Amino acid sequence: MSNEICEMRLKEKGEIERLSNKTFKFDPLIAEGFYSANYFLRSRRIVLERAPGHIVTEQWFQRRDDAMACGLDESIALIHTFAHHPETLRIEALKDGEMMDSGEPALKVTGRYEDFGFLESLIDGILARRSSVATNVNEVVRALRGTNTFSMADRQDDYLTQAGDGYATYVAGIKKFSTDAQGAWVGVKGIGTMPHALIEICGGDVYEATMLYHKTFPDEPATALIDYHNNCVYDAVDLAKRMGRDLSAVRVDTSKALIDHYFDGKDTSLFDPHGVCKELIFALRKALDEAGAPWVKIVVSSGFTAEKIDEWTRLGVPVDTYGVGSALVRNTTVGFTGDLVRLDGRDEAKEGRRDIPSKRLHNVQFFEE
Repeated sequence: MSNEICEMRLKEKGEIERLSNKTFKFDPLIAEGFYSANYFLRSRRIVLERAPGHIVTEQWFQRRDDAMACGLDESIALIHTFAHHPETLRIEALKDGEMMDSGEPALKVTGRYEDFGFLESLIDGILARRSSVATNVNEVVRALRGTNTFSMADRQDDYLTQAGDGYATYVAGIKKFSTDAQGAWVGVKGIGTMPHALIEICGGDVYEATMLYHKTFPDEPATALIDYHNNCVYDAVDLAKRMGRDLSAVRVDTSKALIDHYFDGKDTSLFDPHGVCKELIFALRKALDEAGAPWVKIVVSSGFTAEKIDEWTRLGVPVDTYGVGSALVRNTTVGFTGDLVRLDGRDEAKEGRRDIPSKRLHNVQFFEE
């Protein structure tokens, strides 16, 4: 089918939401079965040659409560693009961004098995990846309690995952990314200032590196990486005094293996001083304010999870922006299964599976522009 064909999503209130297949980028090799499990391809051939025309219902579900559904629009676009006679299929689906519980169907497709069944494993993978990322991001967003954040997940997996993961991240509530690829499907450009490499190029001079950035991008806020010498409080105050209001923010990215020199000679027996700890951030905020630089914002990154962010926002740790990476795209947490549950209008499924009624699924219709 042409990528100019769109899918129409009927909303509960009767409005029409249209998402073009052009939103999602598919490898044309899908049409040749390159990414389909081989036994689905063989099953399609058998059905075509020896048992065609049966009408089946396939449903997809997962086994986790309080999970965020994502990848449904992409799966629908996949079906629309690669299924045979997609206009004959009945598709019912949750919307991307809706919450779902264990065992609840997220997607149902009814039609001739030979027209769409070979796409089963691809849909499994799309729903699993997108819903896992969206669920992880949703947990982080809840923990943030409204604090600003951006995704640094580009470095946590193969680069080819960035666009899809970025889409799921956007659906779940994080709208800022470190790469253009992460925001490609939603039209958002990447943001960022400097890596440690720029400071090294400047011989370890944080001030020189930050000024070079400011001179090169004078209309953008300058955020300085401040942990290069593992002396964040001293270097941040020194930089603020030398740059004044040209310094917008400092980012603390201290390795978990290190203890900032701020704690040299201080008693740290009552807390863990390693990495980006809250005691360091409280001290940094206090030092900047006392130095007359209350405008300098604090950005933190390096190992932040939903659990750690939840603790920090609950305690009021003075962080203006969290950079989050691995917590957004960590191990698959929402795994999907697709099962045939109806055959020619009657219940038919393997032991332990059944057609699960749902009033939450939305009918999806196809039309040509």
